[in-house]
Amino acid sequence: MIIQETDLDFAFNSIRVSTSWNSVAEKELKMHKIHAYPAKFPSFLINKALEYAEQKKISIEKLGDIFCGCGTTALEAKTQNISFWGCDINPVATLIAKVKSQDYNLNILSRHYNSIVNQYKFFDSTIPRKFSTNERLNYWFTENQLLDVYKLLYSIETCVAKGKYRDFFYVAFSNILKRSSKWLTKSIKPQVDPIKPIYNVLDSFNIQYEFMYKAVFELKKFKMLRSESQIVNSNFLSVDANGLEVDMLITSPPYVTSYEYADLHQLSTMWLGYTDDFRLLRNGTIGSLYHNEILQAEISKLDDFAINIYDDLVKAKAKSPKAALKYFIDLKNTVEKSFDIIKAGGLAVFVIGNTNHKNVYIDNAKYLTKCLFTQGFVNVEIKKRRISSKILSPYRTKDGKFSSNKRHKKVYHYEFVIIAQKPTIN
Repeated sequence: MIIQETDLDFAFNSIRVSTSWNSVAEKELKMHKIHAYPAKFPSFLINKALEYAEQKKISIEKLGDIFCGCGTTALEAKTQNISFWGCDINPVATLIAKVKSQDYNLNILSRHYNSIVNQYKFFDSTIPRKFSTNERLNYWFTENQLLDVYKLLYSIETCVAKGKYRDFFYVAFSNILKRSSKWLTKSIKPQVDPIKPIYNVLDSFNIQYEFMYKAVFELKKFKMLRSESQIVNSNFLSVDANGLEVDMLITSPPYVTSYEYADLHQLSTMWLGYTDDFRLLRNGTIGSLYHNEILQAEISKLDDFAINIYDDLVKAKAKSPKAALKYFIDLKNTVEKSFDIIKAGGLAVFVIGNTNHKNVYIDNAKYLTKCLFTQGFVNVEIKKRRISSKILSPYRTKDGKFSSNKRHKKVYHYEFVIIAQKPTIN
């Protein structure tokens, strides 16, 4: 049902769960599962969005995803021979996304794999000081684990030239780092497991490679044309979008006070050389707690809806009320820039949920919808779905921290699929 801006309160309060946007019978492709990733986007939603466009007789030749994460939209676009453009501020995410959107020769993969394993077994070098003296790496790895992980990285870089095949093995390497460390398994935040067994690095790599090989093999059943795929490691608000046009944008923005992705991917970012200090990667991340400088001119553009939530967080003595303020500023600017890159008559599809911090209800979905109306989008529709296949931690402790304990307060019951159209040119 198409809604009007004046009906927002009624729409969000009365909308029922949409069965068709809630679940799917088909299994996800293995390629979607080659690397663990928090708050992973359910792949069937891309197909639902494409079906929606088809029903509206909107032709989709190029998809965009401005928070592309680990490349779910990129892979689905590839399997349907649709061109893709995406970006993400997280370098680990864009590495995974690029690997998912590439084609690989199975024989070449096997040859590289055998070379890597042989090199690993006959490693006769020493670990460089940049790894052996790294305080964070020594915190997460035992001395033997640290050496074995380096041996694997050295073997990959020695045996495979820079390019898509090295990236393939970098992803395999990245996904076994937490298993090969003292990181608490399935933890939603960085936490040491003092009783965790020490897993053999090469055995873990072998298992990971075998799964990724099968994922590539599975994709061979698709008769994929060589549709263009471009993935950029950048904050969308900093991207030069001149000349960029997409027929449909499908994306899922972070939530206020959401995961600190830089913290969760710190092992990969340090081992793969993206940074010496993972904390630097927090900068510019929408929804991050680590925002201090906000221009008064930006605040003045926010409406009472956003300001009132900020005031409530201040009263509740939240850890970083400014994070919410910066989030609303960034979300508003994101909608404005999204409008610019969508072709006339094209669609924007945002998947977003609400949060509760320090007992302050943060209505991300309603604020986003208000921004869509303000920017000039039309034919706005809202679908409500239960969170099931998306990997989230639905519980919060009394002080607002993420939790997987069912005794704690459940805050992630639902999320919303908000669809809007850019007006056609008269």
